[in-house]
Amino acid sequence: MNFQHHFVSPWWAFNSHVHTIVESQLMAPENVDCERIEIYTPDNDFLELDIREGKKEQPVVALFHGLEGSSERFYIRNLMAELSRRGFSSIAMNFRGCGSKLNRQKRFYHSGETDDYKTLLEWISDAYPNRPIYVVGFSLGGNAMIKYLGEESNHTFVKKGVAVSPPYDLKLGSYNLQRGFNRVYEYRFIRTLRSKLELKRVSYPDLPKFSGSTIFDFDDKVTAPVHGFKDAIDYYDTCSSKNFLGDVSIPLLLIHSSTDTLTPLEYAPFEVIEQNPFIETIFTKKGGHVGFISNPRNWLNKTIVSWLETD
Repeated sequence: MNFQHHFVSPWWAFNSHVHTIVESQLMAPENVDCERIEIYTPDNDFLELDIREGKKEQPVVALFHGLEGSSERFYIRNLMAELSRRGFSSIAMNFRGCGSKLNRQKRFYHSGETDDYKTLLEWISDAYPNRPIYVVGFSLGGNAMIKYLGEESNHTFVKKGVAVSPPYDLKLGSYNLQRGFNRVYEYRFIRTLRSKLELKRVSYPDLPKFSGSTIFDFDDKVTAPVHGFKDAIDYYDTCSSKNFLGDVSIPLLLIHSSTDTLTPLEYAPFEVIEQNPFIETIFTKKGGHVGFISNPRNWLNKTIVSWLETD
């Protein structure tokens, strides 16, 4: 199902980069009063969560951020604010090393890491018994969320999911970051990834050294060997969300701009998506990566919450 006619871009948001950058860098996120807690993982590590309580009879929504993001990113905070206005509780997870401090273990996080999703969702099920659980993932967080839903299929606690701007094909997405203005985004990602790697080297001197300049280089030299993959291609082939969309068996909404330059919609497996009766789509003609500046404002979050409220 396509709802693209509901999205209206203002005249001045003339390309994908405006949609991607303006909200992220120039607009303050909504102020959401959250409780920060830590929960522990089976491998003696921890996950930092930001919790915003809603009405006790309403569902709980787990939120997953993108590459080198956090629970404090504008798209997470603004969605938490909209969920709160509609009575939902929300829990935003920081991937390992993306919260207020580095995680304990040698490993970081990656686009296909789903064990931490299982840990969080089991914790939510215990902490909020008899409450429906929904999930929303952005970009990298959406890729891993789709992978989780495909892997777990009918064995998940989750009742509904929304993925915004996921990278359906990690290999093509990695190559795409090396093109044109996308190199600006890639540089920012590499800068923070390199910094975390060096900080973690204090505790783990045997971590791989990195001297590259692209996400592909980082995934090939660091992400893959640290997390048990042969190389970047093995990691990408194993974890790309396009491989798991066919196995999703709960209602899933995909929101993506056809002009997204970071994770191009053209990489999506359209035939698989169309053949899965559980998947609905909103593919807009305009918009950016996770950024959808709209008139009136807040189209993305209102659309997500309205869809979660439907039967």
